[in-house]
Amino acid sequence: MKISWKSSLMLFSAAFIWGTAFVAQSVGMDYLGPLSFNGARFLMGSLVLLPVICFARAKKKGKGKNTGNMRAAAVGGVCCGVVLCGAALLQQYGILYTTVGKAGFITTLYIILVPFFGIFLKKRIPGKVWVGAVLAAFGMYLLCMSENFSLSRGDILVFLCAVLFSVHILVIDHFSPRVDGVELSCIQFLTAGIIGSCLAFVFEKPDMQDFIKGIVPLAYAGVLSSGVAYTLQVLGQKNTDPTIASLILSLESAVSVLAGWVILRQTLTVRELMGCAVVFCAVILVQIPGKKKRSDF
Repeated sequence: MKISWKSSLMLFSAAFIWGTAFVAQSVGMDYLGPLSFNGARFLMGSLVLLPVICFARAKKKGKGKNTGNMRAAAVGGVCCGVVLCGAALLQQYGILYTTVGKAGFITTLYIILVPFFGIFLKKRIPGKVWVGAVLAAFGMYLLCMSENFSLSRGDILVFLCAVLFSVHILVIDHFSPRVDGVELSCIQFLTAGIIGSCLAFVFEKPDMQDFIKGIVPLAYAGVLSSGVAYTLQVLGQKNTDPTIASLILSLESAVSVLAGWVILRQTLTVRELMGCAVVFCAVILVQIPGKKKRSDF
């Protein structure tokens, strides 16, 4: 399995942005409901990418190059957007009914679910990736869990979120090699934003003053966490196995704890530091190139 360090760097950058965005998302919930916040952030992420797409397509046309299959990008973007919207909303609502520690651990179960679903898609999973997945899951347990594990309504919602994030990674893996990554990302944000906004008008009472008050965290989540990070995920997955991608993206939780330590002055326990170390080792393990088969001449 070939591993691109450039793609890995893109995926880590996405995980870093998402990890630091937890602060913005937490503050944003003080002004807006989950549906309103997610709807607005995804629409904002889509709008940020529109000028980039227009510029890229105009440049390709000027050079006489093929601008790509827009129909395939639309189909893929809508599929990714529906799954992304569902996963983001389940996570946000789940956090309302469970602790952040439990939510962090349960969400990272997609590390295990991705290779599990990959079996049904007839994908071959190398042994070191299975070992890395188990190590990463154990690391996230050390990092996030601080109480006795028991299922509640919130736990179930976050578990369903982990299932959808697993599906999201596999759907991107299917469509990203066939279409332009930025266009796919833009359409998935637009889809998720429209669905979230429509649901917000039905189940919440969004007010323009609330959006203005929460513009800073909303802009961070919309421009960086949505517009930039998810695009990095799409581009990074083009040359990366989805299971390895899920392991690198799982660093989001570790970064969020570190961001809390640096920005919010929260201290890390020895257990949490051990969790960070185990996850880091798991990511390094799966990126070590395997031995090439010896050829006899």
